[in-house]
Amino acid sequence: MADHAFSSWGVETRTRASSAFGLVALAVVIAAATAPLFVSRSVIQDLFFILTMLVLAQCWNLLAGYAGLVSVGQQAFVGFGAYTMFAVVILAGLDPIVGILLAGITASVLAIPVAFFAFRLQGAYFAIGTWVIAEVVRLLLAQWKALGGGTGTSLPSGATREMFGVGLVSDWLGVRPSQAADIVCYWLALVLACATIGFIYKLLRSKQGLGLAAVRDNREAARSVGVDPGWMKSVVYLAAALVTGIAGALIYVQKARISPEAAFSLTDWTAYVIFIVVIGGIGTIEGPIVGVIVFFILQNLLADYGSWYLLVLGLIGIIVMLFAPRGLWGLFADRTGIQLFPVRRILTGASSTTKGVPHG
Repeated sequence: MADHAFSSWGVETRTRASSAFGLVALAVVIAAATAPLFVSRSVIQDLFFILTMLVLAQCWNLLAGYAGLVSVGQQAFVGFGAYTMFAVVILAGLDPIVGILLAGITASVLAIPVAFFAFRLQGAYFAIGTWVIAEVVRLLLAQWKALGGGTGTSLPSGATREMFGVGLVSDWLGVRPSQAADIVCYWLALVLACATIGFIYKLLRSKQGLGLAAVRDNREAARSVGVDPGWMKSVVYLAAALVTGIAGALIYVQKARISPEAAFSLTDWTAYVIFIVVIGGIGTIEGPIVGVIVFFILQNLLADYGSWYLLVLGLIGIIVMLFAPRGLWGLFADRTGIQLFPVRRILTGASSTTKGVPHG
């Protein structure tokens, strides 16, 4: 009898809104995949920017929002991944696609010594430490004369036009190789964005995700129930570095030129990313999606105003933090209860002996 009573209870994470959103998300991904058939090259480049920034924002949100690791040195992995790709293409003569894959590996390898030193710091000291390490990596790569030193270098002529898949896309869509290269990069960015969101969602719904949340909220309590805080944070940090390195390499395949100042830009690859996560909603998968759309709109509206652009972004960030500490999506979710990527466990069902008893 007791066994029957317990068996009628269950734990769910899906909601009606998330189930409906799954169909909408599938339609959006299909539309995005077929976009090169209908839209102009400039639109494809804008979508590429949105997708790559979304990937960087999701990675930073995984660190800060779920693991409690507020890093301001993620540009180290963007730049290191980008330089890996350039080294593979220029020095080894390999395809940029190979360079993109190797970029993720080398970025995660770099994350091992970075984590070794940075994890000995806490709070603001950790944030400052990651920034200092990123600057050290930038200064070291600026000495690499084979890749242009401090002034940087460009990919060999034709490297992107001869990239795997470009010729096929050029023939299939009847476009020039340079435009076909943009389309290939865009499709890779779409795959990377979907894979990143899918990985994070699956992680947060797993037992490891519960352990990660426990570590973020209370390290000692997490340790008391058998969760290793150091191991959990290390795995998340390495995973974020891997994806960030791939994104960095992909961004610079599309740019085709690199320099230490650009590849390791604190503003472009960390400050903007933090802004996206903060205004969208830290600690949610939906937040960075909302944030990157808002950021893109603001960038296009304010880009012609020079330094005022950064001041307005800062002012907007302050206002959101004051009146909506959980971001725009957090404000919306609190008022509506809607979650598109639910990760909280909900107890459902009831036995015959508990009918009529409310359960929260």
